[in-house]
Amino acid sequence: MDVPGTPKLWILAIRPRTLPASVAPVIVGTAMAISDKGFKPTAALAALAGALLLQIGANLANDYFDYIKGIDTADRLGPVRVMQSGLISAKHLRTGIIIVIIFTAMVGLYLISVGGWIILFIGLISILAGLAYSGGPYPLASHGLGDVFVFIFFGFVAVCGTYYVQTLHLTMLTVLMSIPVGMLVTSILVVNNLRDIVTDKKAGKFTLAVMVGKRWTKIEYLTLLVSAYTIPFILCFSKMLSGWVALFPVVSLPMAIYLIYDVQHGTGTALNQTLAGTAKLSFVFSLLLSIGLII
Repeated sequence: MDVPGTPKLWILAIRPRTLPASVAPVIVGTAMAISDKGFKPTAALAALAGALLLQIGANLANDYFDYIKGIDTADRLGPVRVMQSGLISAKHLRTGIIIVIIFTAMVGLYLISVGGWIILFIGLISILAGLAYSGGPYPLASHGLGDVFVFIFFGFVAVCGTYYVQTLHLTMLTVLMSIPVGMLVTSILVVNNLRDIVTDKKAGKFTLAVMVGKRWTKIEYLTLLVSAYTIPFILCFSKMLSGWVALFPVVSLPMAIYLIYDVQHGTGTALNQTLAGTAKLSFVFSLLLSIGLII
């Protein structure tokens, strides 16, 4: 059936609740640029647009490929997937993916003009990795590599790339600051995979959660959150950061504790709210961390 979908359905397809994951690293990378007197607003906005487009493209591709490969079925516990539900046809979803890639390339051309050919390399790798996350002959998400992919591209690549297009250089502190951001964004995926262990295993999608089981997946989530809050303190004690920086993210600690409890005790569809809350935490933590960096 050739179903183009309504604007409301396309908004559903891009998964707005996951988008803070792409905004968070751009905020931190920009805060680092401001701190180092290298802030360039146009480049920062372009980096934000590029990050959002890459996230949207990856979400659409995930919707498409997971259905094609028989992973998304009527048994899924997560939010509605437009292709599996018959709300948008494969033809139109493919078209949507292509359009997003075109817009991403347009933003990329500007960033290349600012940051040089290394941005072209980063952009191409990011687009290919986003498609390979769910598609291709060796889907990363189906072979236990999804967590590594998210940590690298939503942590190191996004934070450092945002900083680089504004300052045209990279510092070790920026690299280190990308670690807690990457950890928190990865924790979003951990909740998603924890919820889907049974259905993913049945469909032959071997995420890291499927491989290690529920107990170790919950430990992974706890480790990621605890480490994310610990790293700024370590950097402050080592005099690489001002002592104030670590104190700002602590404001979000009650939210993190609540989510850790949810992950330890929540099951099934109840984890959908935990997933949304974890995405919100990644944004709030990054915003608070950025305020500390700027002042």
